[in-house]
Amino acid sequence: MTTTVLRTADELHARVRTGRRAVVMTMGALHEGHATLVRTAREIAGDGEVVVTVFVNPLQFGAGEDLDRYPRTLDADVKIAGLAGADVVFAPAVDEVYPGGEPQVRISAGPMGGRLEGSTRPGHFDGMLTVVAKLLHLTRPDVALFGQKDAQQLALIRRMVRDLNFGMEIVGVPTVREADGLALSSRNRYLSATERRTALALSQALFAGSDRHAAQEALRARAREVPATRARAEALSAIGESRAAADTHAVAKAAPGGPAAVRAAARLILDDAARLNPPLALDYLALVDPSDFTEIPDDHTGEAVLAVAARVGTTRLIDNIPLTFGAAS
Repeated sequence: MTTTVLRTADELHARVRTGRRAVVMTMGALHEGHATLVRTAREIAGDGEVVVTVFVNPLQFGAGEDLDRYPRTLDADVKIAGLAGADVVFAPAVDEVYPGGEPQVRISAGPMGGRLEGSTRPGHFDGMLTVVAKLLHLTRPDVALFGQKDAQQLALIRRMVRDLNFGMEIVGVPTVREADGLALSSRNRYLSATERRTALALSQALFAGSDRHAAQEALRARAREVPATRARAEALSAIGESRAAADTHAVAKAAPGGPAAVRAAARLILDDAARLNPPLALDYLALVDPSDFTEIPDDHTGEAVLAVAARVGTTRLIDNIPLTFGAAS
């Protein structure tokens, strides 16, 4: 497949469109996670068109962040995008996206934009939504795909598209990980070998929380299947399962504490990593409702996101994993 590189919106708009257009937005430095997004876009578009945008957006970098050193590897990006199924790489210059300089009118991320990542990086989500809105207008897709690794970003984009009637579908694609569990990120290349070993604590903490959650949900499901009556306990005891009966009964009767236990299991891993050399410096660990990214209460049922952000050396990394509480009633 020949991948066309376009630099202006006029060039993109001049293309004859057939079928659905699927867009994958990136800041370049493409890796397998981006390639997975492009392959998914290719499946969705079918005989239509896949457009990959490559644009390092200055609005979403705060003071002291890595705008200047963020990797810019367009030739390699075009190759990766083409192999994954992209028809077009749209790589505009800053003055193409912001022809009058920094825009005076911007998208506000609202209350959700001030939580977690927004609290750590003030203004980040306003800048992100502004450029996503502009790129959606410039590329005019039927569907746009984003990675679930940036869960709060994905939630805000979905909210913007819904609240402001953008009229296209937003698809989230699961996080792609290295064999050792580290979530793929363009910033991983900043890590030294020892820093990378410390960085594994992010995914390990999420997996520990997920394992704790799965164990609790399994016990609750078992307790729901058979009422914890005296006759049942006696029957279980007769076949050597009295401990299991006691466990399931205890879990079923305990005050809802699942979220607290999930947080605690993840925190243990992160606390250990803070004592490594080099250490992990935690920004936040949160277990939130994906609709608004507020912390879930102990009696929460439904979807949740266990999210973490931390620094290792000078590199800041984020990760998350989805969970569901009380899947069965």
